[in-house]
Amino acid sequence: MRLDMNEVEAVCSDLYVRALKILPPDIKAGFKELVGAETGETAKAVLGTMVENIAVAERTNNILCQDTGIPIYNVTIGRGVDFDGAELKAAIRRGCERSTKENSLRSSVVHPITRKNDQTSCGVRVPIIHVDFDERQETVAIEMIPKGSGSENGSFLQMLLPSDGINAAKRFVIDRVIELGGRVCPPTIVGVGLGGTSDLCMHLAKMAATRPLRSVCSDPEGARIEAELSRAVNELGIGPQGLGGRSTSFAVHVEIAATHITQNPVAVNIQCHSARRATATITPGGIAFS
Repeated sequence: MRLDMNEVEAVCSDLYVRALKILPPDIKAGFKELVGAETGETAKAVLGTMVENIAVAERTNNILCQDTGIPIYNVTIGRGVDFDGAELKAAIRRGCERSTKENSLRSSVVHPITRKNDQTSCGVRVPIIHVDFDERQETVAIEMIPKGSGSENGSFLQMLLPSDGINAAKRFVIDRVIELGGRVCPPTIVGVGLGGTSDLCMHLAKMAATRPLRSVCSDPEGARIEAELSRAVNELGIGPQGLGGRSTSFAVHVEIAATHITQNPVAVNIQCHSARRATATITPGGIAFS
């Protein structure tokens, strides 16, 4: 299969709008679960308002949050796909720019020094593009995640010592959730990275934060820790929007990587309740959105 870059551009443009306007079904189901488990009246009322806001945005074809975020495209390419890497990156960027202009989206991307905004949602090394490969035949999956600033500011990295042990890593996660309180628009998905190098650990945390709800870490020890932390976080009493209650987080997700014998890295990246993402799968049979 030869990858059509005009098709990629159109898909990436469409994905940006879909991600901003349609909340994934797993997050909606997560809200229902939190409402059912919540015992605080204020927390229940706040959750109800959030659910209604989501419904109104979708009924009126409006974006779920005014923050259009830093655009991230995760591309997974299967076997038997013929493509030019440089052309692929250019097509994704064009799609991002096109979506911003054609849909009158607020561009949230600026130069880090001059703060100049080109009104394209693009800039130096943005959109962020990750490319990976899998064994599916003639398949390309493109996931779009608009990562808002409120949740992205809830990012932390600590290079612990091996002697500190896993309990120190768990304390680090809990302390960061307490520190942030309502500033990350809970209920959240708390992404945790364990291992790797400093940059990989931070990337793992973001992968974890943007994973679908009910998904489980593929490593048994990682799965055990994310279950422990999920229970612990909702005992903190922070609650939705920091106003109290048990609904602080939909879940804590953990991703791991092997690390150096003298290192014990831990990273946190938190996703707000508007956990937006959209995916398109391109095959010889056509394009499917989810």
